[in-house]
Amino acid sequence: MIKKEKTAGSSTGKIARSAGAVSVAVMCSRVLGLVREQVFAGLFGAGYAYDAFVVAFRIPNLLRDLFGEGALSAAFVTVFSDYDTNKGTEATWQLASNVLVFISILLSFLTLLGIFLAEPLVHLLAPDFSAVAGKTELTALLTRIMFPFLVFVALAAVVMGILNTKGKFFVPAISSSFFNMGSIVGGTSLALLLPKFGMPAIVGMAWGTLVGGLLQLMIQLPTLRKIGFRFKPRLNLGDPGLRRILWLMLPATIGLSATQINIFVNTNFAASCGEGSVSWLNYAFRMVQLPIGVFGVAFSIAAMPVLARHAAEKDLDGLRKTFASSLVMVFSLTIPATVA
Repeated sequence: MIKKEKTAGSSTGKIARSAGAVSVAVMCSRVLGLVREQVFAGLFGAGYAYDAFVVAFRIPNLLRDLFGEGALSAAFVTVFSDYDTNKGTEATWQLASNVLVFISILLSFLTLLGIFLAEPLVHLLAPDFSAVAGKTELTALLTRIMFPFLVFVALAAVVMGILNTKGKFFVPAISSSFFNMGSIVGGTSLALLLPKFGMPAIVGMAWGTLVGGLLQLMIQLPTLRKIGFRFKPRLNLGDPGLRRILWLMLPATIGLSATQINIFVNTNFAASCGEGSVSWLNYAFRMVQLPIGVFGVAFSIAAMPVLARHAAEKDLDGLRKTFASSLVMVFSLTIPATVA
């Protein structure tokens, strides 16, 4: 009994320390994200170009929340922790390689499909853009440029899950800062350069977003190599670990769909409210995301591997206590943030 209490207590302390490291990294990312939004506001304000960019980025971003930090990440960490605890090193790394290959192929197909159907997707998400000459076409162009971002961010989420399970939290959390840096430096540079070749400046920001997504993945790879992972290309659709991940993604996808539907309806409505409305809504949404990222996301990232390990070890008492203490810590930070 005393041993279990000590284990639960050490898990709580570990989550708090990990969440602290993640919070610092997320804060850096959010500050850079604020700088990124200020760059957008300074260059484009709230109007034609930024409206098009926001809607174009919304389309791959809706899938990102499912295949990135959302359903895929939660399901993968659960199964990967079980393998790491009970199956041995070789089986664990085989699972990781199989998932990386499967996700790459699946999302590459979805990306090609999205690029092909970019204009119908824009009409679905923002039908009123067609009332402004060239706005739908510009949004479709930006969508085609940014759709491969989905592949980069999903692979980055899988790598993040591997590192978090192995106790590495800071580098995966800080990786989103490199996304913002790529968007700011690469995007701004191209936005100033491309108009000289007759292309809209906002196209440069779209390419900058793609560069940022690639950087978010690449910055994690050295740490992944240090923990012993060696990628072996393999695709086994019959792998029980892969099937279990896909099965666990189903309820998470259903749960997240409410948020995605809400975003879809809000964007659709804002697109019909006059030029600049989509931009204003997006700027406000970014402000709301600050405490969610710094507190909510940080604790979820830190708690998930610990909870998954308790589940893999069949330690239900430790699972309950760790979950309860995590909720207490989250509420103690998010309730004051909500009041503020």
